[in-house]
Amino acid sequence: NTSECEKYACCPLPPYLEDSGCVIEEDDNGGRPLRDVCFHLLKLYSDRSYELDQLLDPRSVTSDPLDFRLSWHLWEVLRALNYCHLSQQSWGVLNSSYAAQLESEGLWEWAVFVMLHEPDAQ
Repeated sequence: NTSECEKYACCPLPPYLEDSGCVIEEDDNGGRPLRDVCFHLLKLYSDRSYELDQLLDPRSVTSDPLDFRLSWHLWEVLRALNYCHLSQQSWGVLNSSYAAQLESEGLWEWAVFVMLHEPDAQ
C-alpha cells in the first residue's frame, strides 16, 4: 500500500519479464497482475485456499500462453499433495490444452495419457 515512489523492490515477475523493469503486467482475464510461479507457490503455502488458476496460468512461467507443460505437471504434483480446489472446468481446460499441445507435436500416446486424468469421462 505504498505510493509508486516509495517502492523498494520490483514485483515478482515471471522470468521472461524480469529484465523489463519494475512494471506491473496486467492480466487480460480479470485485471490480475502477472506474477512468477514461485510467488504463487509461496502464497499457496501461506494460504491453502489460494486460487490455483493464477498459479497454473502458463504465463506465470513462459511467454507462450499455450505452453501447458509445466502447468499440467505442477497441477499433478499439487493434486498428490491434496490441493484439490481447482474447478472441474479449469481442470478440464488444463488437461485438454496439454493433450492438444502433445498431439500437435506428434506425441499422441502421451496425449492419451494426459486425457486419462480427465475428471469427467464425457
